[in-house]
Amino acid sequence: MTTSPTQAVVLAGGQGSRLRPYTDDRPKPMVEIPGTGTPIIGHQLAWLADEGVTDAVISCGHLAGVLQEWLESADLPLRVTTVVESEPLGRGGGLKYAAAHLPDPGSPWYATNGDIWTRFSLRDMAAFHAERDAVATLALARPRIPWGAVETDTFGHITDFIESPPSPYLINAGVYVFSAAFRALLPDLGDHERTTFPRLARERRLAGFPLPHGAYWRAIDTAKDLSEAAKELAAARG
Repeated sequence: MTTSPTQAVVLAGGQGSRLRPYTDDRPKPMVEIPGTGTPIIGHQLAWLADEGVTDAVISCGHLAGVLQEWLESADLPLRVTTVVESEPLGRGGGLKYAAAHLPDPGSPWYATNGDIWTRFSLRDMAAFHAERDAVATLALARPRIPWGAVETDTFGHITDFIESPPSPYLINAGVYVFSAAFRALLPDLGDHERTTFPRLARERRLAGFPLPHGAYWRAIDTAKDLSEAAKELAAARG
């Protein structure tokens, strides 16, 4: 029987410049989802706890004190440690630095970007990861294209208009399962998505877990994403 990870890293150091003015006085993961009264990071920690995670390491950066203050006062469903890079290490270096503070370095772990709001079974993803004997597994999403699409026939006549169709491509959804050995493969400084991931892909040791049909997923990058998330939440509650 596969044992799912009980530890996770949350990357919460981004500046969120495209979310201004919301991020003028708080880091991106501290922006509240309208209608919930809870910041993005709060939703993430609740989800991780529901999926069996008992310990999370949060990598802070921009306005780290605001996030740390909220964590100290919040009623959290799991144990949380925060780390702050003394100098920018890049995405891969930051991930490696945060992972060094996990309570059990010899066990697998989850990681998630701090601006992702999603719900799906991490336990199923961990089983998928184990079945493929992967070193790293990425969750894959198929987001909707923000524009209307046009369909044509071979002669060039327009046959249909489709509002915000699903992308034909899968994208990195910003949620991961990593084996214990993965941390040693990360760069001390730099971007693992340009180094470690391509290397593992060439070696067929990188897996991709498509999000289950109907699973909720949204990256909160802009003010429009916030309003869309609020609408989707209201529709789900209705």
